[in-house]
Amino acid sequence: MNGRDLVRAVKDLGTERGRRAWRSAWRHRRADAVGLPRRGAERARVPGLLTGTEARPGGGVLRFARSELLVRVTVGGAVFWGWDGAGPTPSYAVVGDGPEPDPRAELEPDTGGGWRVVSERVTVAVSRHGAVEVRTPGGTVLRRESPPRWWEPVDPRMGAARWLQRSEVPADARFFGLGGRAAGPRLRDGAYRLWNTDPKGGFGPGTDPLYLTMPVQMVVADAGTHLVFHDNPWDGRVVLREGEEGAGSGADRPGASELRMQGGPLRCWVLVGTPARVLQGWSGLTGAAAVPPEWALGYQHARWGFGSAEEVRRVVAGYASRGLALSAVHLDIDHYDGHRVFTVDEDRFPDLPGLARELRELGVRLVSIVDPAVKVGDAVHTSGSAVGKGGAFVRGARGEEVHGEVWPGECAYPDFTDPAVREWWGGLYEERLAQGFAGFWHDMNEPVSFAPFGDNTLPRSARHALDGAGGDHREGHNVYALGMARAGWEGLVRLRPAERPFLFSRSGWAGMQRYGGTWSGDVESSWEGLRASLALVLGLGLCGVPYSGPDVGGFGGSPSPELYVRWLQLGAYLPLFRTHSAIWAGRREPWEFGPEVAEQAGAVMAERERLRPYFVTLAHLARRTGAPYVRPVWWGTPEERQLRDCEDAFLLGDALLVAPVLECGADRRAVRLPRGRWYDTATGAAYEGPGQILLDAPQGRIPVLARAGSLIPVRGTSGDSGDDDGVELEAWAPARGRTGGGVVIRDPGPGFGAGEVERYTVRWVGDAVVVEDEAGTPVEGVTVRGL
Repeated sequence: MNGRDLVRAVKDLGTERGRRAWRSAWRHRRADAVGLPRRGAERARVPGLLTGTEARPGGGVLRFARSELLVRVTVGGAVFWGWDGAGPTPSYAVVGDGPEPDPRAELEPDTGGGWRVVSERVTVAVSRHGAVEVRTPGGTVLRRESPPRWWEPVDPRMGAARWLQRSEVPADARFFGLGGRAAGPRLRDGAYRLWNTDPKGGFGPGTDPLYLTMPVQMVVADAGTHLVFHDNPWDGRVVLREGEEGAGSGADRPGASELRMQGGPLRCWVLVGTPARVLQGWSGLTGAAAVPPEWALGYQHARWGFGSAEEVRRVVAGYASRGLALSAVHLDIDHYDGHRVFTVDEDRFPDLPGLARELRELGVRLVSIVDPAVKVGDAVHTSGSAVGKGGAFVRGARGEEVHGEVWPGECAYPDFTDPAVREWWGGLYEERLAQGFAGFWHDMNEPVSFAPFGDNTLPRSARHALDGAGGDHREGHNVYALGMARAGWEGLVRLRPAERPFLFSRSGWAGMQRYGGTWSGDVESSWEGLRASLALVLGLGLCGVPYSGPDVGGFGGSPSPELYVRWLQLGAYLPLFRTHSAIWAGRREPWEFGPEVAEQAGAVMAERERLRPYFVTLAHLARRTGAPYVRPVWWGTPEERQLRDCEDAFLLGDALLVAPVLECGADRRAVRLPRGRWYDTATGAAYEGPGQILLDAPQGRIPVLARAGSLIPVRGTSGDSGDDDGVELEAWAPARGRTGGGVVIRDPGPGFGAGEVERYTVRWVGDAVVVEDEAGTPVEGVTVRGL
């Protein structure tokens, strides 16, 4: 407990909710004291020497004196290995049974008494002591994992084995990923915990962990890029240390990663190749990303504290009267009756379905918050208590229902690792749909139980079904929100099979992209919070979650007009474009910051609306290829070291480079360009990369550059929002002697259609730039820029 937590804990004693939280925390601590086995004496173990092998499809089993290792190369090049009998499934991250073994990959002897599996894209070598190396086809080592070490209780009834895995990567490598990290996107030397955590207040770059952690690393080096995923949801810690290249004749110091887990299987997936190929493989392994409805790619407004239907109408009218495009309004917990999930405060929202219809006629959807905690004794709790044989809720080691303190008071927690509970919970969204809601955001699902001290979650001794395997909260905590997202998604698909759901979640785990996206959580209203917002989106995209965004303006404070505009400018180029604030925070409507800011905000929001067809294309490409909408600037050229260290700019798809202003008072900023020609979209000036340029960035705009030869679908002035007939093509002239092009995927409607891929070529013909379709037919009506 730090000083801030101590002050908050003392203050909590002065409120009824605070006193209940104290009592709840003590109950949880006592439950763990009784329900968790004491580890007692432990013995350390290492694999020992290799004693034998057994060939299997795609690889084989290597037996050591005190352990065994399964190695398998799969179709597509993904590599799996698991110790002590751990296989690829069951897994909450991997889809189905995982990819099939590669029939061409065979286990064969290697030098030094080791063995190896050679495939087209990767070689996996295992030493006679149990070290595992991942090599390129040319033999360059991308990653070396030392023999693991376990600490096992002498009495096997006293719990699972803890384990340690140390790894080395090339000296020039850079680390990315590990879920949502405020200090990213490049992860420097330090420790990163793998435990989904509500930080109990606004967070900035120094706060770790946050709501959504994953044991997923993207490692970029000269030798190549690889993604490593240790498929284990237990509490753990990753310690990273970047390498150092030797000066002159000095030796290199490799980069290092140390992973310590408190239990669970030691199993690992590795994918190698270009960043695009790696994430395509990751998408195939863990599931394709959900495509949000077209309207969810527009601007959205949320507030904890709307207070009434009339206030919602007033805010929506404010946007409409100023000609500002608004796609959705989000209602927070204050629209509930007593903060109880799946209820409505009829006094403040007397006709919520009528309000939803009224807003829908204006092109605005309603989105509802959904919390997992259910107030003990209310109708939802009664309904859940009748599910299955033991009810829907998490229970303690002695069989008692686990209760915690959340917004409604004393609450129970559905066990989303039970299929019957997921089915029951998914059916509850029928009430939300009847109220007129079109989308849903899951909050407080780490899960949170208010506590003035200790962990802000359920006792670790709490029991979960874990889809038949059984276990406690140490194993179920990190996948809790993933199960909630699955329950909501599957329920919505059952209830409205002709519409793809809109769902995003504060917490989650590997594979959550199958059910929607995420947002930043309670980022602080500061310039540091602004920088953390970009880090989160970039890092999550490299972990396979392409749809995310921050609370524009921060959650809990009152941003200055300058900070608000800069945050809005950043948000306009991120997938989830949403303002949101706490009940005690300043307003987030653009006109509340004065006429100058309102005008600047209008230009930002108009540009987002113009680019919405491009976001639709990126959403469908993310599902097809795994590529995130928002990409680091090194995405196409990871071998360029200076780009690997660039953290204050990003690519939006292949076509645009966005350089947000992240410092107070700045009106110019340096922009590092990848190779090729780039056009300033504001001035039309052309610049050649690689290199660094200095561009003007007055408060009204940020530098956005278009890649030469790119083609972008945009909303035309003649088309209404959401009308595909209003989509026009914008091309940027390629350099002389070169060609370009792009793809367009128009929104196929509200259902699950894949959308037709339109491919175009951009090239010079004489002194003109023409755009041709796949058949080579010139396309009329294209706006060509950069001439």
